[in-house]
Amino acid sequence: MLGALAIRSQRPFAAAATVGRAMRFSQRRLYTSKGGQVLEATEANFEKDVLESPVPTVVDFYADWCGPCKMLGPIIEKAVKKDGRVNLAKVNVDENLTLASDYKITSLPTVVGFRNGEPVAAFVGMRPPAAVEEFIQSIATGTEK
Repeated sequence: MLGALAIRSQRPFAAAATVGRAMRFSQRRLYTSKGGQVLEATEANFEKDVLESPVPTVVDFYADWCGPCKMLGPIIEKAVKKDGRVNLAKVNVDENLTLASDYKITSLPTVVGFRNGEPVAAFVGMRPPAAVEEFIQSIATGTEK
């Protein structure tokens, strides 16, 4: 009887773990023709999800220990979801040193807009929400400065 209770009590956790894995998997699958998506980019998926994406993509290079990164992250996510024409790829530079080196990231946060596999605009540091929305819109429309 005790064994049956133990199995029943574990089932909700197993189901939650399965749902969690499915959610993480779906968050990583960014390669889509639809904007407004957010994912964690890594050295393994950066080429496919950013450089080969048919949708303009904004890349947020950040670190967990970076205070301004923690403030800017939610602002960028909200702006990307609101606009819906670009995707957001978040790159943790501590876990993806090669990407940080390839794009010469020396200060955090650094935000780079990509279109057709090429970086087209960037900014470094914290920005107010209106400036972030303007940046997102410029990447979406191809009017970046």
